Amino acid sequence: MRFSSLTARIAGEGTDAWIVHDLAVARIAKGDDIFLLSIGDPDFDTPASIRDAAHHALDHGRTHYSPIRGEPKLRAAIAAHTSRLLGSTVDVERAIVFPGAQAALFAVAQCLFESGDEVIALEPAYVTYEAVLGAAGARMVQVPLRPEARFHFEADAVAKAITPRTRGLILNFPHNPTGACLTKPEAEAAAALCRKHDLWCISDEVYASLNFGTPHVSPLAEPGMQERSVLISSLSKSHAMTGWRCGWAVAPLALAQHLDHLARAMFFGVPQFIQDAAAVAVSSSGAELERIRASYQRRAEVVVQALADAPGMSVRLPDAAMYVFADVRGTGLDGKQFARGLLDAEGVAVTPGEGFGPSGAGHVRMTLGVSEERLKQACARIARYAASIASPALVR
Repeated sequence: MRFSSLTARIAGEGTDAWIVHDLAVARIAKGDDIFLLSIGDPDFDTPASIRDAAHHALDHGRTHYSPIRGEPKLRAAIAAHTSRLLGSTVDVERAIVFPGAQAALFAVAQCLFESGDEVIALEPAYVTYEAVLGAAGARMVQVPLRPEARFHFEADAVAKAITPRTRGLILNFPHNPTGACLTKPEAEAAAALCRKHDLWCISDEVYASLNFGTPHVSPLAEPGMQERSVLISSLSKSHAMTGWRCGWAVAPLALAQHLDHLARAMFFGVPQFIQDAAAVAVSSSGAELERIRASYQRRAEVVVQALADAPGMSVRLPDAAMYVFADVRGTGLDGKQFARGLLDAEGVAVTPGEGFGPSGAGHVRMTLGVSEERLKQACARIARYAASIASPALVR
């Protein structure tokens, strides 16, 4: 029996990102005490008001089919939220609910791209982008975000990668894995490239509310962008709702209709009780959500301070999101070697930067989704490992 060519296109090159994590999970299953800093799953409970909304929905029979595009209340909340973000009114008909941002990304790629198309993605890049585009038959063209530029958007590099086959640009700011944000001039430059070359812009903004003082700037707020752009977001990280699987796309009306057709063929609606809870989440901006954001910032500061003197490591405070992207090139190891050695020697799992693309080489990503105390203990082990492999010149 044979498989379709799709199976090769969705395999991707991002498997390096999960090697150490999978080994760590296997050790945890055996009973080992492993510090799991390799996956972005918040340790917070979903806020009580959101859980209460789900309980109320379940108690009142909200367990039936939902509208394919999503429940009206949730879509209205998404449209209102996006209108505030972009500074202009967003029609509710443009909002489509999906079981997570990942499903939204997949559906958008299927409706926009096909065989022979090129789509530019900035790397280090979220590890599923290549497979998402490959499933549509498109080719991901990587443009580096340089460490020496603090992983910020550089329009000249993107412009050089555009060819007659280029159909789209994927932006992910605030950025996973580096935590960099898009500045206003950078957003303007990205928008100008999309308008000039008639490109679709897919803006993955799932970390938009987890900024640490640097304001989030969406490229979709620029003139002429909403008719050629799709905003992807979710509640997974900002509201500690990874397991709820609820995200969305905000797209031009014609594309929204195509996404409706694909959603009908893929999953036939997101559960009503989840959408009722999500509507509360999207509409809320209370103290509990600020506590989550502030905790990530405080944890990032803890990591940076704890590893400030670790030999061969360079660690800076991210602008946003829930990760610290540490430079370990000074240890003489690449990210894969450092991550594997750290797990073996100290029982701490981090993600090799190579799994996110060539510009991530020599870096490791550490999640902030564990308690401050666990982070401090993990950082002490990381510093000890760095010292154990450092040359005498680094530790004198």
